Amino acid sequence: MKQENVLTRKQFSLVKRAKSFEDAGRGVRIFLRSTPNAWIQIALLVMAIMLGAYFEISQTEWVFLVFAGGFVLAAEAFNTAIEIDIDLTSPQYHPFARDIKDVAAGAVLIAATTALIVGILVLGPYLLNV
Repeated sequence: MKQENVLTRKQFSLVKRAKSFEDAGRGVRIFLRSTPNAWIQIALLVMAIMLGAYFEISQTEWVFLVFAGGFVLAAEAFNTAIEIDIDLTSPQYHPFARDIKDVAAGAVLIAATTALIVGILVLGPYLLNV
């Protein structure tokens, strides 16, 4: 007998899709409530968006700016999820748990540095011409 792929056997359901969006929204709320750095990152993204609107940047520049901001927030959300998981699965101090958390935080630093460089490349020329 031919074995079916698990994904092909699931029935599509609008109710299940709506529930998955509800769950994702709950995840965003948890992320925003539990991650103070996210609010700093959102504030910086809003400032970049305001500058982009003020300088009437191009569509391509908007793509870079929005992608960079989303990249940072997604990295921070993954970092938060990893921290929650490590706190649950390794409540006692363990050097590997610390390493996991530090690597996840490092990923956020890489994303934030990349976003800063994108912001400078996109908005820098406009700011220098003011």
